[in-house]
Amino acid sequence: MWRKKMSEINVNGGHEAVEAAGDQFKKVEAGVSELFEGFNAAVPEAVRAIAEKSVTQSRETYENAKGAMEDAVEALEQSIDQAGQGAAALNRKVIGLTQTNLNNGFDLAKGMAGAKNVAELMELQTSFVRNQFSALTAQAEEVRDLATKIAADTANPVKDHVSQSIEKVMVR
Repeated sequence: MWRKKMSEINVNGGHEAVEAAGDQFKKVEAGVSELFEGFNAAVPEAVRAIAEKSVTQSRETYENAKGAMEDAVEALEQSIDQAGQGAAALNRKVIGLTQTNLNNGFDLAKGMAGAKNVAELMELQTSFVRNQFSALTAQAEEVRDLATKIAADTANPVKDHVSQSIEKVMVR
């Protein structure tokens, strides 16, 4: 009824095809209007109120979820920022310790070059190893303390966010 065969539409004369499509649309529109003519179903007030309430609740849920997601992203950004700063601080610390250790090694080499006998060489070497062992122990503790602080600083934004989220859930 409302379908035209492709052979009936003049493809080369696009204007005729548009007119035919427009006429066909009008026929379909008239048929639909005729089908629903006399059908007057009013939406009851209670149904309308429930629908409005559902829309409002959906909007609130969406806004809460959106806010929670934004907060989570911000906490992750802060955590990543802290991790980057911590990595830079740890790198600076390790570079500083390495420079100290290298300078100590050069001082040993300079002292050994000026040694007058084997006994003095042995004393310089023994003293260097003892001092270096103590220094390395202290340096390892410094690096451990810094790494622990970095881990805590990196985790704090996420930990705080999780705590706040749990508190919000518990309040509801």
